Amino acid sequence: MTAAIQQQVFEIIAKQAKVEVGAVKPESTLKDLGIASLEAIELIFDIEEHFDIHFPEQQGANFDSDTAQSLVDAVQTALDEKAAAGEGSK
Repeated sequence: MTAAIQQQVFEIIAKQAKVEVGAVKPESTLKDLGIASLEAIELIFDIEEHFDIHFPEQQGANFDSDTAQSLVDAVQTALDEKAAAGEGSK
């Protein structure tokens, strides 16, 4: 995982939560940050659009338990899978 990906995800989360980026910690849950369930869905769409990735359907945000770090990890996994798929099609 790169720090740049974490920073970008945290910035998207902070924008959605209307808080400073510094308020987003790896252990922060979406609920802790004041993001409601419908906002969490929008957050997932924003992250997918920003990174040009798609999370599997079952990977939807659980705003009670998902942490900011879990979203960063999900983005990294999706990016890794996208890169692997891209290499396979060459």
